[in-house]
Amino acid sequence: MRSFQELSDPHGICFGCGTANPEGLHIRSHPDADGVHVIATMQPDAKYSGWSGLVYGGYLAMLSDCHSNWTAIYAHYQAEGRPLDSEPRIVCVTGSLSLAYHKPTPLGVPLRLRARVDGAVGHKTDVVCEISANGIVTVTSRAVLVRVDIDKLAERAHALP
Repeated sequence: MRSFQELSDPHGICFGCGTANPEGLHIRSHPDADGVHVIATMQPDAKYSGWSGLVYGGYLAMLSDCHSNWTAIYAHYQAEGRPLDSEPRIVCVTGSLSLAYHKPTPLGVPLRLRARVDGAVGHKTDVVCEISANGIVTVTSRAVLVRVDIDKLAERAHALP
């Protein structure tokens, strides 16, 4: 099954989830069988070490950020009854992201990302995400994702001094 990223933004260049970024992480998000959560699996390379044998916290934040974003985007498409590859493309950006690091996250094992919308889907959508290793939740995050017009966002960003 093609991922949300491949369907909705096949030319995306985001370092975390862009399908067209040759240096990126290529996070691939999919619906969970439970119909509520969005899931992904990542296997961090040793270059993402923090302490010896542990995953760097910034890498975990990036995973959570991108996966939460795609969870919100998917929820918007679902709320509108549209397929992910329909136009106009729905885009969200991160308004806020907070993480709690519960346990060290080991390198060398697959990480499971599991996210869901917490509340209503709207201009601002709350998402909760868990990252687990070996079945143990090591990180949880809460994010607020803001739906934006990508053309207006780019215009505003380039107008900054």
